[in-house]
Amino acid sequence: MDFQLSEDLVLLRDLARDFTDQEIRPRAAGIERNHEVPRELLDKLAEVGLTGVAIPEEYGGSGLGETGLCLVMEELTRGDFATAVTFGAHASIGAMSVLVGGTEEQKRRWLPDMAAGKLLGAYALSEADAGSDPGAMKTTAVKDGNEWVLNGEKVWITSGDIADLVTVFVMTDTQKRAHGGITAFLVPKGAKGFTVGKREEKMGQRGSSTVTLAFEDVRISDDYRLGEVGAGFKIAMGTLDRGRLALSANCLGCAKEAHALSVGYANQRETFGKKLGEHQAIGFMLADSAADIYAIESMTYRTAWLCDTKQSFSRESAISKLFASEALDRVVDRAVQIHGGMGYSSEYVIEKLYRDARVTRIYEGTNEIQRLVIARDVLKRGF
Repeated sequence: MDFQLSEDLVLLRDLARDFTDQEIRPRAAGIERNHEVPRELLDKLAEVGLTGVAIPEEYGGSGLGETGLCLVMEELTRGDFATAVTFGAHASIGAMSVLVGGTEEQKRRWLPDMAAGKLLGAYALSEADAGSDPGAMKTTAVKDGNEWVLNGEKVWITSGDIADLVTVFVMTDTQKRAHGGITAFLVPKGAKGFTVGKREEKMGQRGSSTVTLAFEDVRISDDYRLGEVGAGFKIAMGTLDRGRLALSANCLGCAKEAHALSVGYANQRETFGKKLGEHQAIGFMLADSAADIYAIESMTYRTAWLCDTKQSFSRESAISKLFASEALDRVVDRAVQIHGGMGYSSEYVIEKLYRDARVTRIYEGTNEIQRLVIARDVLKRGF
């Protein structure tokens, strides 16, 4: 097996790394303080060609697949998790839902502008009583001539307030529910009856916006229906397979950043007459974090390779998300411990990384759901 990155992927990684160092790191404190990722920063991501990294070339993208997207997500997250999440809401699940579920005509209609960053996407599946159980959703769409009328509310929608085009999953057959009763629609910003509600105040990733979206008799023409009627659950899950993989890359970037800061601190701080890292207890913490990071990296990029070579990767994506999010929690927890009181102070970035990491075990499907997904597949197919 060849684990060497292609020349194009190396150039992409270096581009994302340079962008992070030059554009994101200097803004990270302000993003956290102001609870906002500046639109100009997203425009700059588009200008350097990162917003279309995973979109195929025939639709105006770079065609560098999930491996390319994971490389970008890893590097951006090292600079600021909230910025990476905002980027991912568009590039990982917003645009990918069109790629996964759209017709050829729909892909050619919307993906070029999404690749260029002219249209920002978002993904709206969760509801107050339908997070882990999409079949319980209450947002509906009823056919009326050549239009559909949408009513309901979505919650916890990343970038729902800044997106130009939101993929919204609704119930079109209450009898079939998740098994053929859910349909996906693309709802444009400004549609009559489509409003943005409250923005959540979160523990971490404060710069990314997480909002409620409301639909009151929103009329959408049938050509905005994404895929077939009743195919929404399949589109949602196919998109989340990619989203979970991208989240693994987020976890990798955050873990690497926390570990690098810990190594630097352990090499600089002195206690009892020697460097902190020379104490066996601290050295073992660093060793355990290095092992966790190696495992996250291996799972993430092997799964990305499966996706890019058009092999099944649903189970592997769930495994990657599950392991990466829990390993990240271990890494950032050790980082706080290594930094001692400084790790607990809001003046130091370690405290922010600790808060940013916690939600990774919840979104893109809780880890309890990932275990269910994995267990069902294991019982069905074995290892």
